[in-house]
Amino acid sequence: MSATQVIQVEHAAAATTKSVAHPAKWKFWLLTVLGLYPMLTVLVTVSGPLLEHLPTPLRLACIVPVAVAAMVWGIMPLLTNRFAAWLAR
Repeated sequence: MSATQVIQVEHAAAATTKSVAHPAKWKFWLLTVLGLYPMLTVLVTVSGPLLEHLPTPLRLACIVPVAVAAMVWGIMPLLTNRFAAWLAR
């Protein structure tokens, strides 16, 4: 198969593939705020007594990786599945 034929096949495949509309960015922003605020409130409250002896940058260095992991692998998948219909509108 020549390079021209490969390009023609790729263009045909791209033309037949359905384009998926992505949800509005403000919807993802709102879901992120809804997940992040309560989770950070709990993390800061629980870790406060344990990390109070550390300066603020080090406290944040301990909290942020936990918060990001919780958001990426726990909270956001849960929220996007729960609000899938709303995101698709």
